Amino acid sequence: MLGALGTTLFFAVNAIFANRSAKILGSNRANLLRLGVAALLLGAWAHTLGQGLRGASLGWFFLSGLAGFGLGGVAMFQALPRLGSALAMLIVQCGSALVAAGVEWGWLGARLTAPQIGFVALTLLGVVAGLLPRSLPDGPRAALRAGAAWAALSACGQGLGAVLSRKAFQLAAAAHEHPDAATTAYQRALGGLAVAALVVAFASYARRTAPVTPAATGRAWPWVVANALTGPVLGVTCFQWALSTTPAGIVQPIVATAPLATIPFAMWLEHLRPRPLYYAGAVLAVIGVIGLFLAR
Repeated sequence: MLGALGTTLFFAVNAIFANRSAKILGSNRANLLRLGVAALLLGAWAHTLGQGLRGASLGWFFLSGLAGFGLGGVAMFQALPRLGSALAMLIVQCGSALVAAGVEWGWLGARLTAPQIGFVALTLLGVVAGLLPRSLPDGPRAALRAGAAWAALSACGQGLGAVLSRKAFQLAAAAHEHPDAATTAYQRALGGLAVAALVVAFASYARRTAPVTPAATGRAWPWVVANALTGPVLGVTCFQWALSTTPAGIVQPIVATAPLATIPFAMWLEHLRPRPLYYAGAVLAVIGVIGLFLAR
């Protein structure tokens, strides 16, 4: 459970760094570079102090990265410009928590208790209240429908990725292996990196990306490195640590509160001011998270 809180904190600041790097490089390039940096850093750990590319669950962790980092990340970047950050994050975070709980129950047989379900619902209600936009974004209805579809696809990818990691940890335990969280984060990052590279290659081939000047790339690197450290490196390592001991149906709702935790950092760095409903949602989410720590 402490791993889930660490994930929430790192993902909260990661959103700001990701936004800064994406504005300079474009979302696909920023995503590729941050996963490349993460793979190098996590790989340095995995191939010296960790298990490298060994283990009975290597393929499952790679699949988890394909689904979560890959499909979930790419779809999220497609949803953001169509729906805006608040509505897109609302659909993705709440949807991924529901997908993780449902798939884990149906596939792995992990059932939440009645109190746990109640506190999950309270946590997600807080996320909804805190992130709910004042109105739908301006634009054609077709763009909104497409954005909602991309957000739903991202939720499926991220929720499925979490459950695949749970399955991988189960198989590792059955093989009497105990991979550390950083090594499994590395194996997941490789799956996401493969998808991100294919997306950038296709976009370049189709000439759907504008060129970036060397000066702009230089300005973006501090944000890319910060994005990599707080997201795929530290954030996902904490996420994997949490999933190694706790059902995804509990971990994912806690992590879903990360956008709420982003707001105080955005108030400090970008001088944003949330509306009053945000505070009510944050209180509900905190009560829900505390309840998940105590519920059995």
